[in-house]
Amino acid sequence: MRVFWTLWKREISSAFQTPMAWVVLFFLLLVTGFNFYAGVSVLNHGPTEVTVVESFFNTIFFWFAFLLLFPLLTMRLFSEEYRSGTIEPLMTAPVRDTQVVLAKFFGVLFLYCVLWVPTGLYFLIFWWQTRLQAAGAVGAYFGAYLLLLLMGAFYLSIGCLCSSLTRHQITAAVMTFCIVLIFFFAGLLSFLSGHVGTLMRGLSITFSPVDQMTEFSHGVYDTRPVIWYLAMTAFCLFLTLQSFQSRRWRP
Repeated sequence: MRVFWTLWKREISSAFQTPMAWVVLFFLLLVTGFNFYAGVSVLNHGPTEVTVVESFFNTIFFWFAFLLLFPLLTMRLFSEEYRSGTIEPLMTAPVRDTQVVLAKFFGVLFLYCVLWVPTGLYFLIFWWQTRLQAAGAVGAYFGAYLLLLLMGAFYLSIGCLCSSLTRHQITAAVMTFCIVLIFFFAGLLSFLSGHVGTLMRGLSITFSPVDQMTEFSHGVYDTRPVIWYLAMTAFCLFLTLQSFQSRRWRP
């Protein structure tokens, strides 16, 4: 366990010592800040049943910033170490491959969570200025951020896998972005009612991130997305481990 924490702290320190983490944080706060302001401005136009939380987590600006995070956060995880050669001492050190993969994953997951923590201030500022709740119940806040964590863990595990497959950061970023887009837009199959069966339409709706966020930000929980994201995260990390171990046998 001590080895894992040492590797985890190494990942955290290396992430915050590079400009990338701070640039991503600035970009995220800029886009989400504008998104929050635009959402509140729209809700001020008249009575509506949509809460501020639902509005914040279901706009094109939110999803745009959300999807761009993963290639930026994960493209350096393995690729940079492959390119610089620092992976060789790590692979010959008395550490397990599982510890290396998990330390990198939980390191970038911690960074991902840190990026989203400041967005909670938007709702506190809203309450301080208006004395009104941004959601109908506390469960709406918890549900939205819970789904944000689950989706983030899955998409970050995809980024880990892609970064372990190549030594080129740009290639890893492009691969991550394309695969994440495929999973994200899989829910759009529900609109092709004339070309897909009833079962496929039901699955696409069930696993659509947009539909899931609509439900969770309303305080309505479904265990199916939770199981889906946890299982897929574990599967992608397993593939990452296999990819990382295979480098021992490459010339």
